[in-house]
Amino acid sequence: MLFQPAQQLNAEQLRAVTAPDGPALVIAAAGTGKTQTLTCRVAWLVLERQVDPRRILLLTFTNRAAREMLDRAAQLVGGGVGGMWGGTFHHAANRMLRRNAALLGYGNDYSILDEDDSLRLLKHCVTDLGLKDKKFPKPRVLNTVISLAANRGVELADTVKDHFAGHEVDIAGILKVAERYAQRKRELNAMDFDDLLVNGLRLLREHTDVTAYYQERMQHVLVDEYQDTNALQADFVDIIAARHRNLMAVGDDFQSIYSWRGAAVQNILSFPKRYPEAQIFTLEENYRSTQSILDVANQVIAGNPDQFQKTLRATRPAEVKPTLVKVTDGGHQARYIVAKVRQLLDSGAVESGEIAVLYRSHFHSMELQMELARARMDYVLMSGVRFFEQAHIKDVCTLLRLAANPADSLAFSRMVEMLPKVGPKKAQSLWRALGEHANLRDAAKRAKLLELLPKEAQPLWQAAMEGVFADDETGAVLDRPDESILRFTEHFYADYAEDTFDNARQRIEDIDELMSFAAKYADTAAFLSEMALLTNLDTEQNLHKATPAKSIRLSTIHQAKGLEWKAVFVLWLVEGMFPAVRSLEEDATLAEERRLFYVAVTRAKNYLWLSVPRMRKMRDGGLMMCAPSQFIEELDPALLQVDKAGGVVMPSTRWRGY
Repeated sequence: MLFQPAQQLNAEQLRAVTAPDGPALVIAAAGTGKTQTLTCRVAWLVLERQVDPRRILLLTFTNRAAREMLDRAAQLVGGGVGGMWGGTFHHAANRMLRRNAALLGYGNDYSILDEDDSLRLLKHCVTDLGLKDKKFPKPRVLNTVISLAANRGVELADTVKDHFAGHEVDIAGILKVAERYAQRKRELNAMDFDDLLVNGLRLLREHTDVTAYYQERMQHVLVDEYQDTNALQADFVDIIAARHRNLMAVGDDFQSIYSWRGAAVQNILSFPKRYPEAQIFTLEENYRSTQSILDVANQVIAGNPDQFQKTLRATRPAEVKPTLVKVTDGGHQARYIVAKVRQLLDSGAVESGEIAVLYRSHFHSMELQMELARARMDYVLMSGVRFFEQAHIKDVCTLLRLAANPADSLAFSRMVEMLPKVGPKKAQSLWRALGEHANLRDAAKRAKLLELLPKEAQPLWQAAMEGVFADDETGAVLDRPDESILRFTEHFYADYAEDTFDNARQRIEDIDELMSFAAKYADTAAFLSEMALLTNLDTEQNLHKATPAKSIRLSTIHQAKGLEWKAVFVLWLVEGMFPAVRSLEEDATLAEERRLFYVAVTRAKNYLWLSVPRMRKMRDGGLMMCAPSQFIEELDPALLQVDKAGGVVMPSTRWRGY
């Protein structure tokens, strides 16, 4: 049977698919058909080169991607890809370990711990070492730090220092827990998810006979999304492919946006140095977006140093230029998007499931979520829990709920259970001892609660209350919701979040945004009423919700990678928000922020709106003027049309200094 691709390959794709033996790097820019290219490469190897499918290893980042490629290849080959190794890096490592685990001191019947198993085991390790009652990171945070060190292939102590920079932490205790955790896994004949890759790589490095077997067997190695590989995955691939050197790595350095979880863009950038004889193929013909959208993506990403330069070309003509939206603030931005979505739907240009709103950080969507709830428009939040339903938002509002209603036992329990040695039963006994009434405006009541708390909890509670009620024994601060949240966070919750959540910094950013929202309200009661109204609107919408396919998508850009929509809005394109403030002084981080902008733009197929608010409302009620994102400033004004959000769309001529 001759190789006949299901779809016509363009010249770029065909060259990659039919590349001769040897290492090859396929730089597949956004929307250029990398899945089709990889699938056809498999079919070509089997049909034209007569390679036994059992001697092909296809590595992907999700099982879904592997299944899709194998199914497509099977259709092209006529079903003849049985026995081919296709799956994630962890899947491949697990297959090797099942045959050779004894060489590393494990039984071949080892268990694989899921996340819940790992967290439970870490919790037991903390207890075994007597660290349970101290101010100590929670199991989820420990798991994240241990995992990050493993995937980056660096010392745990260094990762701990970086992760907890600016916060006091028991580094020696964390290292002891990690050592105990490793010991317990061995005793249980168990590996967690990261161990599969760590031990798979160790197997190949330490046992040459095993290495030789797999190097000989895997005549061809193909890797998808190569730009997302971490240090361990890159080493794993290099070792397996060392014998035949028939390695085809497919990826796009422009879309490397996961350094925060261990991905190293340097793996793809250094490929030609590690494989000097490698052929490089570049896919630039884009099947997703119009040329006007691609012009924006091309111009901004060209500003990044140290990359494989490429220019996206559309396969269809430009229809309408992307729109630069000039709005006053976040509230205006939200109202504009709701109105524009209604216009799109009423015109029939798109359906609601073909619309996405993308943003750099989760808290950027807060005002839009509220506006959509008020407008009773269905939306799916792809990037997490809806704003007011998030645990940390509820946590910092417990003080305010008790201020408004001292008989709120749920708020009381939630608040005191954040303290050491206080669980649900203890919280209820404290509640009863206080007469089922916790008026925290009353200094005597606060003092009584302090006496009743376990000794481990008393210092934290005392520091929190002294901070909240500093120079204010009357409790008047509780009538100022933004100030109350600020003080509670500064004197208690920030440290609690650092020890409890693996993404504490992002959660604190959410709380900062909550303070700005709270500052608009005259008192705590009004603030809590609005929160309850919006939360209940969300709940009502969920109960009568259209199918997800008929709902607008809200997503962080990280979550949106690999997806596409006819119409895309990008929020908060101002300095300090996108790019994020912490990236402005680090060249490497800023380069990744620019790649993130590129990913956002290239999700759009037909329509793109780039929103630039003029100002942000601050916690103190004041306004902060915002500078347009440097990514917007870098664009030629001729590439965009400008909407000043007054209903008139006009060609762009100049916006610098806006």
